[in-house]
Amino acid sequence: MMEFIGLIWNQLILGPMVNSLVFLYVIFFDNFGLSVLLFTVIIRLITLPLTLKQIRLTRGMSQLQPLVKELQRKYADDKARLSKETMALYKTQGVSPLGCLGPMFIQMPIWIGLYQGIIQTLPSQPERLIGLSQKLYSWLPLVNEAVPLNSKFLWLDLTMGPGEQSDFLLPALVGLSMWAVQKMSTVPSADARQAQTNQMMLWMMPLMLTFFSFQLPSGLALYWVASNLIQMGIQYFITGWGNLLPSRKTEPTPQTPTDQPVKEIVQNGNSGS
Repeated sequence: MMEFIGLIWNQLILGPMVNSLVFLYVIFFDNFGLSVLLFTVIIRLITLPLTLKQIRLTRGMSQLQPLVKELQRKYADDKARLSKETMALYKTQGVSPLGCLGPMFIQMPIWIGLYQGIIQTLPSQPERLIGLSQKLYSWLPLVNEAVPLNSKFLWLDLTMGPGEQSDFLLPALVGLSMWAVQKMSTVPSADARQAQTNQMMLWMMPLMLTFFSFQLPSGLALYWVASNLIQMGIQYFITGWGNLLPSRKTEPTPQTPTDQPVKEIVQNGNSGS
């Protein structure tokens, strides 16, 4: 079973990723850093429909906050009933809190595949070039002729971790860009526990990625920074700066959450995706 999973992983994820990185390296002036950056753009374009759906689901969740707060007031002494009614509200409006996590789960195999791809595409030992040659497509001579690849990009060696190079700028950019993404996309919650969870995630994810970026190849950290900046651009064009910048106080409008059903917002987002 494990051999079958490994075969599927190599054929569907790792193999295409390695060959794509080498191909982009060749057409972009033998620069592996540019290869990683363009690869990031391609991945974000492929996952754009899912990203748009996530953002619109998050907007839908924010539209429901007044109704959630009303349920909390109504069932303050009955936690089981409150949970049941809250989930019923989400179901009625076609919103799922778990649906907002979709792109994160999609990104996980990409991160793992890119980590392995960088290690195998830029082997640190000459004998590992044999392993790389076995993963390159024989029907694509362009990638076979490019080996070995140059791992230098700006001041970095993309095969080494920033910690090994005494580089603190790239990990700082990873953490800062991740924090900005979290800040822009976090929806204010009427639930005190959810607000506390949001606050924890706002700092936990950036700190975690900053720590990992010190240990893992700089090429992966470069991918994270580029991916986060693209996410910020997408988020801005749909919702603006969100919570990233202080918002100006405006007079409340007479529109209520029921005037524009969240279900309609999500459906519009799906059709636009």
